[in-house]
Amino acid sequence: MTVVTARRAALRLLAGCAAMAAVPGAWALRMPAEEQVRLSQAQSRAFQAWMLRIVNAQIERGPSPRWTHRDCAGLVRFAVNEALTVHDARWLHANGIASDRRLPPELELDPNQAALRNRWVQTGGTVGHFVTALALVQHNSRFVAREISQALPGDLLFFDQGDEQHLMVWMGARIAYHTGTVTPDDNGLRTVDIKQLTTWKDTRWQPVPNNPNFAGVYRLAFLS
Repeated sequence: MTVVTARRAALRLLAGCAAMAAVPGAWALRMPAEEQVRLSQAQSRAFQAWMLRIVNAQIERGPSPRWTHRDCAGLVRFAVNEALTVHDARWLHANGIASDRRLPPELELDPNQAALRNRWVQTGGTVGHFVTALALVQHNSRFVAREISQALPGDLLFFDQGDEQHLMVWMGARIAYHTGTVTPDDNGLRTVDIKQLTTWKDTRWQPVPNNPNFAGVYRLAFLS
């Protein structure tokens, strides 16, 4: 199979996932058993708040040395894994986050929920610490919509440009992403508001339904 053919097949699979998401129970039928573990609604809201706090810390303070794979998928993996951990005083100090009343509540995960950390389903069904942007949405998220108005904080915007895929994080008022370019003067992190992005000069990056490069909004599969 050629690279072009493989990517077209991947896009067809994404379209199929979107269609399955509209059918009750369809997504559950194709997800591996370990991914059936879900957070409660309260835990999901706390997770989303922690994920945004962690992404914001990377933008405001610069990338943490603990974030080793610095690209768009790496930003999501890092923020998700850290949001699922225990945020004690040692963790707050290591991540440069002040302990104050604005901190989200702890998730209080049970052992099965805590085991979601660093367990990404990869293409082929294996589970590991690493996952690409494409596999992150195909095997670890569920399709929400192609309208940005349906996004919740912490949701992922997925773009497919043919030869590469890219993820952005919906922060509520703004969108955060990593360009994949790191230089001594530029850590690659960016934020943009929705009006700027929907009118972006390069239309391939506009999160609008009529953009064929915008696959849609995706939500992590373990969230309620």
